[in-house]
Amino acid sequence: MTDFYRAVRYMLLSTALFGMMNTLIKNLIDYPTFELIFFRSVTSLIIAFGYLKRFNIPIWGDQKTLLISRGLVGSTSMVLFFLSVNYISLGSAVTLRYVSPLFAAFLAIFLLNEKIRPTQWLFFTITFAGVALIKGFDSTVSVLGFSIAILSAFFSAGVYIILNKIGHGDHSVVVVFYFMLIATVVGAVGIGFTGWLSPVLADYPSLFMLGVFGFFGQLYMTKAFRSYEANIIAPFKYVEVFFTLSIGVLVFEETYTFFSLLGIFLIISGLVCNILYKSRSQKKAS
Repeated sequence: MTDFYRAVRYMLLSTALFGMMNTLIKNLIDYPTFELIFFRSVTSLIIAFGYLKRFNIPIWGDQKTLLISRGLVGSTSMVLFFLSVNYISLGSAVTLRYVSPLFAAFLAIFLLNEKIRPTQWLFFTITFAGVALIKGFDSTVSVLGFSIAILSAFFSAGVYIILNKIGHGDHSVVVVFYFMLIATVVGAVGIGFTGWLSPVLADYPSLFMLGVFGFFGQLYMTKAFRSYEANIIAPFKYVEVFFTLSIGVLVFEETYTFFSLLGIFLIISGLVCNILYKSRSQKKAS
């Protein structure tokens, strides 16, 4: 059980780091989206580059086409998520982004020839019901913000599929390096179109900490999945939603309707049940 508890600690630390990054994104909402993308990416890029050099890991990897694809798709998802928090609450944005495993399951049917069992369709229906509750019964959730968050989740699902293709062929930090390199370029190009807002001196630490929290959140999430069975550890990642919801209420004075909270509960319940079901099915098959 030592490996299990270690993996849980890694995952909870990861969720806390991502939660703090999300908090900074919301706190820095007055800055243009692409400027935030640039600061978040360039800091993580520097850390990833230093890591690869420190351990003499080849920077450019072997599966360049897949690595570039992962960077492009991941950057698109990140831009959309950063943009979504301008229109909807932080907790709703994070929750809707986590619908990505649902999209990934559908994409896997066509791209990876995976099958979805009848019981999984029930769990997916529960998740869809949660999504419908968040938008359909909560007038405070804008159509634009909701659509952007869902689109972010769809591209995030694409990342899962590409990572499945990459497998263990390239070091995980090489994957992050490509992602952050492309995202830095995307941020810089985007600034050229949307403009640059000169940060006040007091905001520079927060802007750079976006990348620090993001990089180490990714690192500890990777450590968690490598320390124990992924299907057992994955549900703990959804602690980030509750962490972010609490911050939204306490720090940003966000409010959530009963239907929003019920929708969030259904989304997480459906996704977690699917993970646990898949884990049990795989064990029986083996």
